[in-house]
Amino acid sequence: VGREKGPAFAEVPGPTVRCRFTKHGKVRFTSHRDVARLWERALRRAGVGVVYSEGFSPRPRMAFGLALPTGHASDGEYVDLRLDHEPTEGLPVLCARLSDVLPDGITVPAAEVIPPGTPSLQEAVVACTWTAEVGGPTLETLDQARAAIAATLAADLLPIERERKGKAQVVDLRPAIHELSVDEDGAERALVLTAVLATRPASFRPEELVEALDPSWRVLRACRKNQWIIDEDTWREPVPL
Repeated sequence: VGREKGPAFAEVPGPTVRCRFTKHGKVRFTSHRDVARLWERALRRAGVGVVYSEGFSPRPRMAFGLALPTGHASDGEYVDLRLDHEPTEGLPVLCARLSDVLPDGITVPAAEVIPPGTPSLQEAVVACTWTAEVGGPTLETLDQARAAIAATLAADLLPIERERKGKAQVVDLRPAIHELSVDEDGAERALVLTAVLATRPASFRPEELVEALDPSWRVLRACRKNQWIIDEDTWREPVPL
């Protein structure tokens, strides 16, 4: 829904606003497609004027970033909205209006106007930061988890088998791992991985990373903390807080 390629809505006049939003609580079990429907409904309820597509079934002109796996939380999801007029009330007010009508767990903490010709989110985002609480019958200590991470980072190849269009294929996870560490959550005494994973040429889920560390481990909870755009050597978020 609303996926655009190339410069974001370059052919349509008017401002494009890039919104950052969260996904926590029960709403994290809502699929990517259903989140798009929630946004369409929220735009109508908030009275936000947006440009609509042409044709038999007009839809709001909006483009989302990388799909979040169903069941995972996020502090940094993004959507580009083509408005039909300048947001004269100011972006903080626009964020508040949208947060008020979106379901519990989805809030819009920040937004900014992006210039014409800005690459789409799916083109621009090249890495994501994840946190994942992990557990399993063979996972008992922080030192054990750190040893598994050291062995994984020392590997030259981390083959992951996937099915694509009914055919099995093997992809290498190792080049996608920019950073990987583990710490203990003092409050719950849970082991929490922090990983920065590239999204190109292939995007990986936290479950695939954890399986590479030890097939008996499981992701108990995961959250996408950041999405990253790299301009030369500078890492930045699409919309910073």
